[in-house]
Amino acid sequence: MRRPRSVFTLLWAITGSGALACARSSSLAPAPAGARWFATWAASQLEGPPRPTTDSVDRRPTYANRTIRQIVHTSIGGDRVRIRLSNEYGDRPLVIGAAHVAVRDSGASILPSTDRAVTFGGRGSIVIGPGATVVSDPVALRVPVLADLAVSLYVADTARATTRHALALQTNYLSRDGDFTASRSFAADTIRTWLFLSGVDVTNASATGVIVAIGNSITDGAASTPSTNRRWPNVLAERLLRSGTEPPKGVIDAGISGNRVLSPGTGPSALARFDRDVLMQPGVTHVIVLEGINDIGRSANPREPVSADDIIFGLRQMAERAHDRGLLIYGATLTPASPRPSFTEELEAKRQAINTWIRTSSVFDAVIDLDAATRDPAAPTRFLSAYDSGDHLHPSDAGHRAMGEAVDLALFRHARMAVTP
Repeated sequence: MRRPRSVFTLLWAITGSGALACARSSSLAPAPAGARWFATWAASQLEGPPRPTTDSVDRRPTYANRTIRQIVHTSIGGDRVRIRLSNEYGDRPLVIGAAHVAVRDSGASILPSTDRAVTFGGRGSIVIGPGATVVSDPVALRVPVLADLAVSLYVADTARATTRHALALQTNYLSRDGDFTASRSFAADTIRTWLFLSGVDVTNASATGVIVAIGNSITDGAASTPSTNRRWPNVLAERLLRSGTEPPKGVIDAGISGNRVLSPGTGPSALARFDRDVLMQPGVTHVIVLEGINDIGRSANPREPVSADDIIFGLRQMAERAHDRGLLIYGATLTPASPRPSFTEELEAKRQAINTWIRTSSVFDAVIDLDAATRDPAAPTRFLSAYDSGDHLHPSDAGHRAMGEAVDLALFRHARMAVTP
């Protein structure tokens, strides 16, 4: 099936500087003919906040001559790995002077025996133009299941942190001046943002697909414990890959905190990013949609009127686009959002209307009733107290666990083409 043009257009504009070039790495490992790539991790990119119009100085972080070591938690494992880097929102070329991938030991430390140089068209450096995304060469590495990888990028020239995933909920490491990509460890500042890294893929002969969970802060893991991978998609991945009975599939978290179905909020709307974050994920076979609560919340503003029918239209659009690609797509009901002064009875009525439609419309291939899994039976507009992080909108770690355990694993045993209409 032919893929549409998108931000995954490759830019192989390699710098001609001898200082940024290197010989072909011995770890370069082209995949055998017919081998498929499957996403094991991804982070949906959004633009860093613009410079305030009242400020003559652009205060967005700038990285030059520093190494960023970013920790990502795998879902599926594999025998080869590649990384995807993005300069989607950059206003200047992004110069990556060197890149390495390794299995993380602890903190900023890696297991040296697993360290691999990453190349791009056989070279160790690359210039990524504004708006572009690149895919690295394959690297031979035994990637563990449900483990931490360290992806180290040496940013050789000035680059502002405009392309990022803001709520990483993961401690990452920023070196002092210099290229430390091959270092076992280094003294570092810490950040909780993923910068320029949009995905990690593996080859795995046993893999049968990838599940993408697209959503807002609830899917992104807001209010869960940082650096512990307790988001509900992490829970789902653990259940699938440790079951011993289910066909292995990657699980990708495509949540963006503040995201909306219809309009830009924090990052592009779900409709605007659906191709990039869902349809273009390598090996995708299934989609879970948990979106709409931010559209409802913002609809209280008279300048942003949004009805339940408007949100339903957007959800229907995503279902149709997934089906056009032969994917199975499951609708997740919106979890409780009360009691909060800003969440009025009128807004709760919209949530109930959307959930009723998700449960009864048959637009989705199945329903994952996360509302029923997390609400208090005695007060159905609220989380069960153990599942409430305290803000009455985001689930606690226990709430994320309940959501991940509410998903029927049998939903992922077949792909759409194998399902009788």
